[in-house]
Amino acid sequence: MLYKLPLLQYIWRQIRLVGSLPYFSLLVWILPLLLFTSGHNSLMAHDEALYASRARLMFDSGNWIAPWEKAHHKTPGPYWLIASFYQLFGVSDTTARLPSMIAGILSLWLVYEIGKIMLGKKLAWLAAAILSVEFLWLQYSRLSTPDVAMVLLVLLAIWSFIKTELHPKYRYFWSFLAGLSLGLGFLVRSFMIFLPITGLLPYLIWEHRRHRHLTNPILYLGFFVGLIPTCVWLWLSWLHYGNQSFEELLNFLLFLSSNDPYDNGPLFYIWNIPLKSFPWAFFGLLGLFLTVRRPISRYNLILVGFPLVLFLELSFFTTRFPHYSLLLYPFIALLASVGLNWLGNIYQTRNTSELPLAKGKKNVSNLFAKQNLPRNLSYGFGGLGVLLIMASIVIISWGGYDIRKYATIGFAMGLGWLILPGVWISRYHFGKKFLTARYWIAGWLIPCWLALAAIGSIGLLSDYNPVFRTFLQQPAIASILQSHPIYFVQIDDKIQVMLDFYLPIQARPVVSISQVPALSYAWIYTNQSAKLSRPHRIIDTVKEYQFIQVLP
Repeated sequence: MLYKLPLLQYIWRQIRLVGSLPYFSLLVWILPLLLFTSGHNSLMAHDEALYASRARLMFDSGNWIAPWEKAHHKTPGPYWLIASFYQLFGVSDTTARLPSMIAGILSLWLVYEIGKIMLGKKLAWLAAAILSVEFLWLQYSRLSTPDVAMVLLVLLAIWSFIKTELHPKYRYFWSFLAGLSLGLGFLVRSFMIFLPITGLLPYLIWEHRRHRHLTNPILYLGFFVGLIPTCVWLWLSWLHYGNQSFEELLNFLLFLSSNDPYDNGPLFYIWNIPLKSFPWAFFGLLGLFLTVRRPISRYNLILVGFPLVLFLELSFFTTRFPHYSLLLYPFIALLASVGLNWLGNIYQTRNTSELPLAKGKKNVSNLFAKQNLPRNLSYGFGGLGVLLIMASIVIISWGGYDIRKYATIGFAMGLGWLILPGVWISRYHFGKKFLTARYWIAGWLIPCWLALAAIGSIGLLSDYNPVFRTFLQQPAIASILQSHPIYFVQIDDKIQVMLDFYLPIQARPVVSISQVPALSYAWIYTNQSAKLSRPHRIIDTVKEYQFIQVLP
């Protein structure tokens, strides 16, 4: 038979060998989640569209230092990065997102490398796989924002610190790389880079006697070299805008440290992080408890100290957004791998026969006994899976189109959660001993992967403004936009920024309709239409906005 041919057997062995390589297997695991779409893309207003449109302004104008009318309040690293990709692949929303996708993949590999040193290869791979299926992490790995790029630089610095200890012979190289990464972090994320630097202080100070990082001049040399691009930009910007260049950076920092626009209190991250990383935050808490009880030699102040200090910093920082916590997600994944592996060991070593339930109060104690945790979790999430499948079937059968597409997410996740009780029952009731802890742990990863794949496939991770996208793609509208300047009459900043990216001719914001020339086109709020004193023609209505032509 053909499969017995030596050549085919050799090829199969090579495929299995490549598939077992951690970098390759993690790439195969994450790549579909980064690429699945409904076939359409549109930018998220507001932050994503801001970075994409500012980078486009740099690219279109050819001015990468001072393309704005007044001094800018952020360092230009993200704009330079996205504009560089525009230079290579052309201007599009997909191109704008490529830097974050690449940074997300590299971050996974760094989590694996860091975890391999701290926890071993098995838990390192598991941590990277968990990070891939944390919702907020995956979402921002697909957005044209600088958050994942900053996480990459911080992880690179942490890995370099660890490598400095492991390889004293190459101490200067790794120290320089650690400082360089943190210095470049300022170019990418401005003063926000000092939050993770502060989070590293317990490790840098309390373990100083061992590693001597703080007295290593090469570390500071690397940091200052990393600051050179920012300093050059500030100098050239100062030549153009004067002292306003420095004032805008500092004023923005003061604004963030004294303003909470969405009234997210100090407890915001306590509920937001578990929600955006479900169910891994709970495994992370279990891993945190286990790691505190049995500290990991030499690296506990990185694995435990760093995320705890950073969490406190973010909680006390006045401005709180979900993406500010992204740097915690790799450490949630690392700690979750510890917790999940601990449960997997209980699953593996548990006796085949069910423990007899005692009478009275002992029933409750048996229910929550350590040896019963994998069984209870398997049945509990299996029950959740059944409920999700039933609810999804009902919604798909009788719900409208808009809600039916969300039901596919619940259906995919529900099917995945059935793996857990299936593996448990097959091993402990039908004697399928080959179903080891690896299969049980896979039963946690697969449902999250399926749910995120479904979310991506229906466009929820790529097509954030389908109504505007459809409107702008109409041939009649596209021909107008290609040949006429458009005016914004006091519309929402978020929508204005998003449209700025897609309009072929730069739009002009105005305060009043009286400033719009006759026969020109404008965006207005729908409720303004009846109040307009000038004659106009309504071309179309999109959400709460109208696209009009002002008549003579």
